Amino acid sequence: MALKIDLTQSYMLQAIVEANKPEAFFFLDRYCDTTKTFKTNKVLVEYKRADTRKKARFVPVDGKAIPVERRGYEMAEYSPACIKLSRSLTIDDLATRGFGEPLISGSTPAERAVKLIAEDVSVMDTRIRRQEEWMVSQLMQNNGLVMQEYVDAETEGNVNEIRYYDGAASEHKYTIADTNKWNSAGADVIGDVHAMCKLLSYRGINAVDLVVGSDVADVFYKNEEISRLLDKNLAINFGSIDERITAPGVSWLGQPNFRGFRLNIIVVDTTYENDNGVDTPYFPKDAAMVTVPHCLQMSYGAVSLMPYGSIDVQTLAKKRVMKLFVDNEHDTRRLEMYSRPLAMPKVYTPFIFAPKVVG
Repeated sequence: MALKIDLTQSYMLQAIVEANKPEAFFFLDRYCDTTKTFKTNKVLVEYKRADTRKKARFVPVDGKAIPVERRGYEMAEYSPACIKLSRSLTIDDLATRGFGEPLISGSTPAERAVKLIAEDVSVMDTRIRRQEEWMVSQLMQNNGLVMQEYVDAETEGNVNEIRYYDGAASEHKYTIADTNKWNSAGADVIGDVHAMCKLLSYRGINAVDLVVGSDVADVFYKNEEISRLLDKNLAINFGSIDERITAPGVSWLGQPNFRGFRLNIIVVDTTYENDNGVDTPYFPKDAAMVTVPHCLQMSYGAVSLMPYGSIDVQTLAKKRVMKLFVDNEHDTRRLEMYSRPLAMPKVYTPFIFAPKVVG
């Protein structure tokens, strides 16, 4: 006997969402391993600051103790931008053969509805994860986020902005002069990467990854100093370049030693389709970044709604929230997925980003 699944029940829709196996994304999966959900419209933005590098002072044996200031952490409230997606399910959809389905199928409209809704959930969830991947990559490039809202599919609305630093400029940028670009005669690739790692170490963070764009990858094959260090007599200290594709658009070049900092060199060439329909890289092709895995977290604001068949408003603290609309007059169902994500650092500026390292 077939099990009847009542898709009008919100808990059943939520179960389908949570059973969905999401597509892998590099920045989101490697650097943003923690998620928090809040039962309110706002989320708590907080990150620790590293202790100062001051040393203790000597005092007389009978002298007073020197007070140590408390660095603490940054904390604020923020209302995350909202994502809403929808897909309709019509009588025609249920009567039409599905992709990969046999020409003569024993599937009933009810069974096909379950399959279609599961596919719709996967499609909408993947689109939201792409937006989350964009948020994480943008945060690591800018130490902040600018989120453009849309009133509808075409009309721009308000712009939401959040910065994870004080003052006019962030401390996460590393600038390379035009005469010292990594593909120029005056390049000092090892020196620059070492300096970027040192900036992180001042904050108590030991660099692990060197993320580079696709145009920067050639440097590790063509740079004269690196080529000399890759010589078999010196490679025992510097390491080797041994490129391997680890995921679509992502490859691992090796783990060279940058004057004591042994880093994973990861080339990222993943893309998404922007609002104008243009294929756009998540990470600039000419940029480099030094960072450490699991340095970010994703927080989710609550979503308030009135589920199908209910007369009461419910507030749900979930990464994804589903809502069903039924139009009996036109024999149509519409499924909507909501999410209110906000990416944030766990500690103050756990990345050093260098734009335009090649000319």
